[in-house]
Amino acid sequence: MAERNIMLSSSEIGSLWGVYLQESMTVCLLTYFLHYNEDEEATAHLQRAYDLSTGHLQQIATILNNEEIPLPEGFSENDLNLNAPKLFYDLFAVTFVYSMSRLSMINTSFILSNVARKDVVDLFASILQNNIALYQNSTALMLSKGIYDRPPIIPYPKEVEYIEKDSYLSGFGKKRPLNAVEITEIFFNTERNYFSVILCMGLLQVVKDKEIHQFIEEGKKISEKQLRTFTDLLKREELLGNIPLNVEVTDATDLPFSERLVVTLFHSLNSIDITLLGHALSLSLRTDLVLQYEKYMAEILLYSAKGFKILVERGWAQKPPQAPDRRKLQKLQ
Repeated sequence: MAERNIMLSSSEIGSLWGVYLQESMTVCLLTYFLHYNEDEEATAHLQRAYDLSTGHLQQIATILNNEEIPLPEGFSENDLNLNAPKLFYDLFAVTFVYSMSRLSMINTSFILSNVARKDVVDLFASILQNNIALYQNSTALMLSKGIYDRPPIIPYPKEVEYIEKDSYLSGFGKKRPLNAVEITEIFFNTERNYFSVILCMGLLQVVKDKEIHQFIEEGKKISEKQLRTFTDLLKREELLGNIPLNVEVTDATDLPFSERLVVTLFHSLNSIDITLLGHALSLSLRTDLVLQYEKYMAEILLYSAKGFKILVERGWAQKPPQAPDRRKLQKLQ
């Protein structure tokens, strides 16, 4: 069978549809950051990110259009108010690109392992490579600006050691030091939640809708709880990294984004956070860590449901492509 006659699978349709929405939101946010940014190095970096995401949108649209699949209603400049005062300082935009490229690398890797048609594989392989380059440029720029914090340093191991007792799993009473894999997951969890707190701080100043304001406030509290939990844990292990304390939010009070974009952004971040907490849980061998990850996963699942409820009730939640209802089709008319 010729390549052009191979239909898209459900995983390929779903992936293209979901990434199209995400990339349209990313383009919208980058448009906002580019409008206000005054740092020349940061602006060049943001422009590269914008060009890549715009290209991804066009490539996805081409595939879906060729298959006569309707494009989802993405985000546009209609979701921006570029007359609103600047809400975040310039370096937050660099942090945003760093965070989004890191999360996109993870998400695209999952997608790439679930698609097979050559043009779709090629597309997501290209998106992954672009995200890797963007991540590399982001870390280099953050290092040069003094805002990148590396995970804690531990001594190099001198030999291979085997676990001798099942007490290695204990996280209560007498417990072993954290291993390198556990430290990594804890560190990047704190980094991710620090970014979320800054984002919430800014949006709480500008969102006027009471329900959405309360939703963001609850998200900020969840992130702050995770920060306290895992920062205190690193302190007790004397492994605390230097989390930057720069105030990255201005005193603006006008909302620069549509409420639809704000709630959708939170819904997307919740989804990836649940995935990453599950990943951390699967790699952690100390029972105290396992319990913490399980607790926060459950809390974020409930929180995410509240965001989804807002999206549905406001008419902002689009149905992903779905299978036909066979029972309905098989009923006698």
